[in-house]
Amino acid sequence: MPTDNLIADFEAYSGWRTGVSQSIGTFQKWLGEQDLGDAQIDMRIQHLIDRLREDKLNVAFVAEFSRGKSELINAIFFSNYGQRILPSSAGRTTMCPTELMYDPSRPPSIQLLPIETRATDTTTSEYKRYPEEWTVIPLDVDSAEAMQAAFQQVGETRRVTIEEATRFGLYHAENPDDQLAVGKDGEIDIPCWRHAIINFPHPLLKQGLVILDTPGLNAIGTEPELTLNLLPNAHAILFILAADTGVTKSDIDVWRNHIGNQSARSRGRVVVLNKIDGLWDPLKTDAEIDAEINKQIRTSADMLNLKISQVFPVSAQKALVAKINEDRALLEKSQIGKLERALSDELIPSKQDIVRDSTQNEIEDIVSGVRQILNSRKSGIVEQLQELKSLRGKNQDVIEHMMDKVKQEKEHFERGLQRFQALRSVFSQQTNILFGFLGMDNLRAEINKIREQMEGSMFSAGLTDAMNQFFKETNGSIAQSAEQIAEIQSMMSGMYKKFSEEHGLSQVSPAPFSTLKYHKEIARLERSYKEHFNTLGNIISTGKNTLTRKFFETIASRVVYVFEVANRDVENWLKTIMSPMETQVREHQLQLRRRLESVKRIHRATDTLEDRIAELEQMETKVNDQLAQLEDYMKLAYQTLNDDSLNGRFSANAA
Repeated sequence: MPTDNLIADFEAYSGWRTGVSQSIGTFQKWLGEQDLGDAQIDMRIQHLIDRLREDKLNVAFVAEFSRGKSELINAIFFSNYGQRILPSSAGRTTMCPTELMYDPSRPPSIQLLPIETRATDTTTSEYKRYPEEWTVIPLDVDSAEAMQAAFQQVGETRRVTIEEATRFGLYHAENPDDQLAVGKDGEIDIPCWRHAIINFPHPLLKQGLVILDTPGLNAIGTEPELTLNLLPNAHAILFILAADTGVTKSDIDVWRNHIGNQSARSRGRVVVLNKIDGLWDPLKTDAEIDAEINKQIRTSADMLNLKISQVFPVSAQKALVAKINEDRALLEKSQIGKLERALSDELIPSKQDIVRDSTQNEIEDIVSGVRQILNSRKSGIVEQLQELKSLRGKNQDVIEHMMDKVKQEKEHFERGLQRFQALRSVFSQQTNILFGFLGMDNLRAEINKIREQMEGSMFSAGLTDAMNQFFKETNGSIAQSAEQIAEIQSMMSGMYKKFSEEHGLSQVSPAPFSTLKYHKEIARLERSYKEHFNTLGNIISTGKNTLTRKFFETIASRVVYVFEVANRDVENWLKTIMSPMETQVREHQLQLRRRLESVKRIHRATDTLEDRIAELEQMETKVNDQLAQLEDYMKLAYQTLNDDSLNGRFSANAA
């Protein structure tokens, strides 16, 4: 069955990731055994291993209601249970955004965030930090009936007054669709839950797949978390259309406002033309049916400005039936195999490329630092050997002169070390200024100030001005931090150059650091806010102020996250920027100490010159062996990262 191939491909990718982690772990152990590691290197390697272990592939399923989205998820992921697990029937079944994932530290369960939380400005991301705010339903994964009953609760609704629905942002008087939904009793159905998280031990979810099941346009537009965070950060989005209706106006609205407007992200955007079984007319030939399906594909691709290869016709309902009944002919006719192969052949390799590149860059940087340490040790040993070999056949006066020379070098170096320590004090002051620009307290104070301005404004212009001011201030803080980083980098470059020239150390350059990615994320948030706010403003006017504030809280939460990442990255960079010089200083001190001790021992006749030369030659051999082993570990890392067996598997599946 095609799903089995999909699971096997995810397992292959997970196995590749595990192999990379193991090779990095072996390298870390070797560094410890050879006394080549330090706290900074250990921290970087552990961070790399943790990142590989926690790597996720996020796939979002997006559609207006009645497009068969839940049925498609059932067909791809849950057919082995022999029945529908996610609710799938005529009309709207997905009432709230639902994340399907697997966390082995928690038991299988469904976490549900009550709809009442929409009355606050707190984002769902913030609520994830407080488990007590969620209703938890245990999942019995051994019983399909029990699971089905549990999943039904995700789509529960309740009737409320128009006033209450308005308070939750789920009713707008200007929206004709909302008016039609009001019953004769003056009440309206709303979802019971704002967000659902399903922790389920499915084989694909165990390998790091995260599925986001979203409701239609109205819910996407009124839940900023989806617009500004979850959808933009998905590695792939499957947009589901219905073959019997084609691309409707609401479909175009969802695509243009929430999916297709993500620049440079066409890869990973897949359109599923579902319900092609509605075109299976027994009075038409297979060729006529295929022609009609192909026409729908071309029309959909043109309207959404996509390549035809990005549109996949399927019948999710027939695919589910075929898998349950093991009907291979019907499964082939449903065409779901092509979609599943696309998930394997495009999404997994794309994700693997991203992980490979970032991991390889980090490993190369770590290996470069270790190689520098070893080369420094080797230079010191070679220098000692040359000095000691020059003493062969010389008298005690020459040896005393040599000892005086080494002492003078040591004293000169220690004076330079005092200047180095003084510069470290200046470095500390500069870093304090830098963290002032990125300070979380200042950011939260700015958020509170903007929040007060928005609460005091009754007009859209005031809200917009406040939002524009917020983006201006946050970008300004990042720009100031970039200037400070440049100043620190310039200061450190000068210190590196001067210290290297004065003491004959190898020339190193401080690692560069760019704030561009933080500016880009803030710019994305600003662009997304303006696009969606203006669009939604045309639909709803009285609810605009409330919605704007919700957008602000989501944006503010995301900006806080950006600043937290920036603080962590800057902190790691500041440690990294000092590490090469500190390592060289430490190694040079050790070499000077060894040189002086060697000459002293020879002067005191407590050791023979030849014995000491032999000892140093052994040390040189050991360092050469370590350098060779380091290159072997580098080659092993390259081999593991560029393992062709996974790519070969994808090629075989495509064939």
